[in-house]
Amino acid sequence: MPVPLKYGLLQLPGLAVVAGILWLLCDWGTLSRGAALAILALWVAKDAAMYPFLRRAYDSVPSGLVGAERLIGQWGVAQEVLAPTGYVRVNGELWRAECTSPAARVALRGRVRVCAVRDLTLLVCPADETPPGAGC
Repeated sequence: MPVPLKYGLLQLPGLAVVAGILWLLCDWGTLSRGAALAILALWVAKDAAMYPFLRRAYDSVPSGLVGAERLIGQWGVAQEVLAPTGYVRVNGELWRAECTSPAARVALRGRVRVCAVRDLTLLVCPADETPPGAGC
């Protein structure tokens, strides 16, 4: 099922509850119909505004990889000198990393490419050793 449709269908129960409460408030004379429609429109606008932030959560299988494996092939930046271990930032997350070659050394803020994952440690190679479009 497409993600936008899935998201929309999952928002319907909340919309129905809000619409029911607003209908009751209008029926009791507590709220005008115009105000109820404005509140309902704001509720729908809130759901639409939240979609970009929640889209990935509604995607049942964004890729075949989960956890740290999803980072294979991604570029990162060394947060300290890797000689051969240290920390890198990939997609805004800080990960423990180890160079694939024990003799490799990556400078502070040097670019690396994730080649593999071992436990929760990313195995990386320096960007200058990675030809474009190739794995490590």
